[in-house]
Amino acid sequence: MKRLTRPFFERDSLSVARDLIGCIFVHRIRTERLAVRLVEVEAYRGDIDPGSHGYRGMTPRTEVMFGPPGRLYVYFTYGMHYCANVVCGPPGVCEAVLLRAGESIEGIDAIRSRRPGIPDRLLAAGPARLAVALGIGKEDNGASLLRGGEFWLAEDEETDFWRSKEIAETVRIGLGPGKGDELPWRFVIPGHTHASRRT
Repeated sequence: MKRLTRPFFERDSLSVARDLIGCIFVHRIRTERLAVRLVEVEAYRGDIDPGSHGYRGMTPRTEVMFGPPGRLYVYFTYGMHYCANVVCGPPGVCEAVLLRAGESIEGIDAIRSRRPGIPDRLLAAGPARLAVALGIGKEDNGASLLRGGEFWLAEDEETDFWRSKEIAETVRIGLGPGKGDELPWRFVIPGHTHASRRT
C-alpha cells in the first residue's frame, strides 16, 4: 500500500471525496490492523455549505475542521454515535469528507467482534457503523493521518480499478431541507453491496 500524503488532502473536499473512493482507511490498534476500502463518502464545504458543522464559523467543536489538512474530525451525533471525517483544503478553510461506508478487508474477525451478528456487507455500511467497526471514538478527534500514527489512508493495486468504474454523484443523506440536501456531494460506487444505501 502507498500512503496518501499531505498534497492529496490540501485540495478542495469535492476533489478529495471523489479520489477517496477505492482507497483504504486503516486503524492500527496496538499490533492489530483494521481496514476498510472506501465505497461511499460525502463532501462538506464550510461557510458555503449549510450542511457543514463549520457553516457558522469556528467553534471549539469544529476547530479541527479548519485544518491543517490530513487529520480526522470525529463528532458525536444523536447522543449515541461517532462519525469520522477527513479534513482537507488549505489551513484555515473548513472542508472535510465524511466517511460513509467501506468494505472490510483487513482485521475482519476483530471488526466482526465489534459488531456481532451483523452480516459482513453491513459491518461498515454507514458512517456510525464504520466508526464502530474501526474502533473510532472521541479520543481520535484531531488524529493525524500523515505521521505514521494509528490512522492512515492508502492506495493499493485495486484503487485505480475502483476509481475507473462509474462513481455516482448524488445528494447527501439525512440533512433535511435547507441544509444543502439538494447538493450532489455524495460519491458512491453504484450497486456496491457495502454502501449504506443502494444507488
